[in-house]
Amino acid sequence: MYAMDPLSRTLCFTDGKEGMAFISNKWENRCSDLSYTLAGGGSLVSGIELNRIAAIVDLGTGNDLRGRYGYEDAENGGVGFASLRLEGDKITILRDDNGKEKASWQPLQEASQLAEVKSSANAPIKLGHVYLVRITDSRDKNLQQFVKLIVIAYRPEEAVTVRWELL
Repeated sequence: MYAMDPLSRTLCFTDGKEGMAFISNKWENRCSDLSYTLAGGGSLVSGIELNRIAAIVDLGTGNDLRGRYGYEDAENGGVGFASLRLEGDKITILRDDNGKEKASWQPLQEASQLAEVKSSANAPIKLGHVYLVRITDSRDKNLQQFVKLIVIAYRPEEAVTVRWELL
């Protein structure tokens, strides 16, 4: 996402494209699930569309996750990010991986922080950090999106690159 580009400063999780569009010579919202703003020294913001409310949780780096949850992973590895998954209504993370058939999972304790949704939920951007995002709609109680993302590149006041996946 680019801070100074009115189209690609936002991201749509539904199709992975820019959240804004030029329609009939006007700048309009198309599907803005995540935004990059310069406020607060650079932040990720969600819950910015009409009626959308969200929560963002910074889980720290892959090394932080490995330390808290005790699974095996290389230094700065991607196991923590890759293993985050939604099981029913719970988000889990790897406990132990003794082969794909025998992997075990544990609840992600920080997931409880996703319960408190609000408009314009935000989190400071930190290179290498893993985030969870939950988006709901104040009018459509059936809408529920859970997304994991990791900041893989960050140039303050210019651009942020995230790898993301719907849970």
